[in-house]
Amino acid sequence: MLALSQAECPVFHHFGPGIYIREVHLPAGATAIGHAQKFAHTNVMIKGRVLMFNEDGTTKELVAPLLFVGKPGRKVGHVLEDTVWQNIYATDETDVETLERTYLDKSETWRADHAARAVTQNDRHAADRADYLAVLAESGFDHDMVRAQSENTSDQIAMPAGSYAVMVADSPVEGRGLFATAAIKAGGLIAPGRIGGKRTPAGRYTNHSAKPNAAVFLRDNGDMDLVALTDIAGCRGGQIGEEITIDYRQVLRLQGARLKGEV
Repeated sequence: MLALSQAECPVFHHFGPGIYIREVHLPAGATAIGHAQKFAHTNVMIKGRVLMFNEDGTTKELVAPLLFVGKPGRKVGHVLEDTVWQNIYATDETDVETLERTYLDKSETWRADHAARAVTQNDRHAADRADYLAVLAESGFDHDMVRAQSENTSDQIAMPAGSYAVMVADSPVEGRGLFATAAIKAGGLIAPGRIGGKRTPAGRYTNHSAKPNAAVFLRDNGDMDLVALTDIAGCRGGQIGEEITIDYRQVLRLQGARLKGEV
């Protein structure tokens, strides 16, 4: 099934005091196989209708609105009507990748497929890595200096309470990167990058690209937001969406830097 065309299934992440809500939108006609849940947890169907396949070979139709406690294990269903499904967890954690490791058990088959895709994507970003080196030359910084600044977490804060369509994960560009988990329209706000002089994960992990799909917007109070320059694709099937990238030159100029050759 992983080799087949994957349905668009945006995932939104909602954070509040002591709670994480993982919301997935499933299109009618899709057959959905969820990652295995490690623990019992609250499920809410906000809208839609799904024919669920049970382990004993029987089926059961679930119709929204519906709230129930799901057992550990995997859910498999055929989506009869466009569905919005929420999994609710009691936690103060806000890093989506950590949350996934904590609550979801992703199969070895999925992991192998994900790793193979990452290898394919790595070669496509050679131009981005070369342009990053050009930025260093133009700015007078070196890679070790930039790396040290990136890895200094003294000025980093967690994402504030709110709803987001992004997560941090391994990047085919370099190290770690910021990825869309739901489609983001051009001109749309992606996430706060800097608040009160502190970097959010979006501010720390967004990679450079020669052809960026996002830019940094400077607010009057000095805070910075990531804004989409183009339409950015979100999750399809169990795969996260497009990596969000910026041009580091634009950020340096916002901070008052003058690059070589500029007057």
